Amino acid sequence: MNRKKRILVTGAGGFIGHHLVKQLKADGHWVRGVDIKSPEYEASDADEFDRLDLRRFDNALLATRGGVHEVYNLAADMGGIGYITSFHADIARNNTLINVNMLEASRQNCIGRFLFSSSACVYAQGKQQDADVTPLREEDAYPADPEPGYGWEKLFAEQMCKYYSGDYGVSTRVVRFHNVYGPLGTYDGGKEKAPAAICRKVALASDRGEIEVWGDGLQTRSFMYVSDCVEGLIRLMASEFSEPLNLGTDELVSIDGLVDMVCGIAGKKLTKVHNVKGPQGVRGRNSDNTLLRKVLGWEPGIMLNQGLVVTYRWIEGDLKSQENGITAHTSSGSAVAA
Repeated sequence: MNRKKRILVTGAGGFIGHHLVKQLKADGHWVRGVDIKSPEYEASDADEFDRLDLRRFDNALLATRGGVHEVYNLAADMGGIGYITSFHADIARNNTLINVNMLEASRQNCIGRFLFSSSACVYAQGKQQDADVTPLREEDAYPADPEPGYGWEKLFAEQMCKYYSGDYGVSTRVVRFHNVYGPLGTYDGGKEKAPAAICRKVALASDRGEIEVWGDGLQTRSFMYVSDCVEGLIRLMASEFSEPLNLGTDELVSIDGLVDMVCGIAGKKLTKVHNVKGPQGVRGRNSDNTLLRKVLGWEPGIMLNQGLVVTYRWIEGDLKSQENGITAHTSSGSAVAA
C-alpha cells in the first residue's frame, strides 16, 4: 500500500473525488484529477487537473495516458433523491457512456487496477420497503430490481467490470456507496444529498421556525462520513477482492432523527413540516458490513453525530461567507477522527 504510484481520479471535481485526491497526495502519490468541472469550494491538490468530458472516448484515452497505475472511476451524473428520480434517461445515458469509455480506455492503456464507484441504489427495491429494514448484503442486488435509471446503470456497469475482468484480464474493484456526507460537498441547487440539504435548511431557519422535510420523516438511511469513505476506497483498491462490496455504516437513522441531530448541533428548535408528496426513495436502506469487515478487516468508525458537527459548521460558515460577499472555502473536514 505504501509504494508510490501514478493514480487517476475521475470525478475529481466532485465531493468524494476531491477528498480522495487530497488523501492520495498526502500519502505521497502522483495524482491526475479529471472532471467536466473544477472543484466547487477549493482548488484541487492534484498534480494535474484536466477538464475533460468522459462521455467522449478520446477524452477517456487522454485521461488514462502516461503510465497510470490505478484508476478510481468516480465520475458520474448524480445527485440526491430529487435529482435521480427526475432525470432517468440523462443519468443512465451519461453514466453508461462514462463507464464504458473508462473501462475500454483503461484496457487499451494497460491500467493496473480499475475501481468503479457503484451505489446502494443497485439493491432490489422489494427488500427496502420497511423503515426497520434488514441490512442489505451484497447478494441482495439480485434478482435485480434497482432504482430506476441511476440504479440500473450502476448495476450494468458492475457487470461490465466483471466482463472486462473475465475477457481481458482487467483487474477491477467495485464499491457500493451508502450515502456519503461531509464538508466541501454540494448543499444546494438540487443535487445535494439529505444531510447537506438538512444542514442548509437548519442553518437558514430562524430558531422556533419551521423546516420542510420530504416524506413523513420515518424513512430510514445510514450515512458515512467522507474520510471513512476515502479510507475504504484506498483499502479496497489495495485488496485482492474483485466482487462488489458495501461501503457504508450500519448506523440506521430516520430522516426525522437526522433533522433532530442537526437542530441539536445548531441549538435550534424547529417545527417539522412534512411534504409527503416530495421524493423520498425507498422506505429503508442500511448496509450489512459483514463482508466488508471480512475483506478489509475494517469498517467506517465515525459516528453520525460526530460527522454532522463538522458538516453543519462548514455549511453554516459557507452560507455566512456568501451573505458577507466573502469566499472562504477552507475546511478539509479533517477535524473528525475515527
